[in-house]
Amino acid sequence: MKFIEDLRECAEKFGITLDDYRLKQFDTYFGMLIDWNEKINLTAITEPHEVAVKHFIDSLSCHDEKYFSDGASVIDVGTGAGFPGIPLKIFRPDIKLTLLDSLQKRVNFLSAVCDTLSIKDVEIIHARAEDGARQKEHRERYDVAVSRAVARMSVLAEYALPYVRTGGYFLALKGAKFDEEADEAKRAIATLGGKIEKISPVKLPTLDDKRAIIAVKKIKATPKTYPRKAGTPEKKPL
Repeated sequence: MKFIEDLRECAEKFGITLDDYRLKQFDTYFGMLIDWNEKINLTAITEPHEVAVKHFIDSLSCHDEKYFSDGASVIDVGTGAGFPGIPLKIFRPDIKLTLLDSLQKRVNFLSAVCDTLSIKDVEIIHARAEDGARQKEHRERYDVAVSRAVARMSVLAEYALPYVRTGGYFLALKGAKFDEEADEAKRAIATLGGKIEKISPVKLPTLDDKRAIIAVKKIKATPKTYPRKAGTPEKKPL
């Protein structure tokens, strides 16, 4: 119960209200994260308060009704242990969520979490981001793409923007060097059909570090040549 009360308090400090049902879902998710982390490497953050703030509240920091309309289709690119996608889905059950990750062990964990929490309207894809974006059923089909702790912005844009429909958004959850990354990525983002619309600094409860959400609007279709073959964006950023 201590974890639930800590999460409730931190969420309220951040301006988010979590009801008892959602708090119990987060508590179950936390327990599974810790249990599975003993078998597979999911996170270096395991202390309860740090999980509450650095994983759960941080994931919710990108939520804005401007981007997440009712029933929005959302893809979490390189979701890892499910961040930010699963916390967003717990908070907004109406969204249609797709979780994409390249490691089968993590996909197994994500499936177990969604089954245990009885989460509906979730698709889990085992693929490299570059490969998934070339599949007709996923290319430019999503209202929102989100990504956290995956790559520098210039690389991440090539992973994520091909999934977003024209008029949709790519939201990157970034750390202390967000301004530098945003400047560095402007050319890549433009090449891929996007434009940085807003950079919103984030202040998480009990933490003094710098974070921000970089919101990129998709203003035209991504050229068919992108994303390049798997591994190329990281080796040769645009």
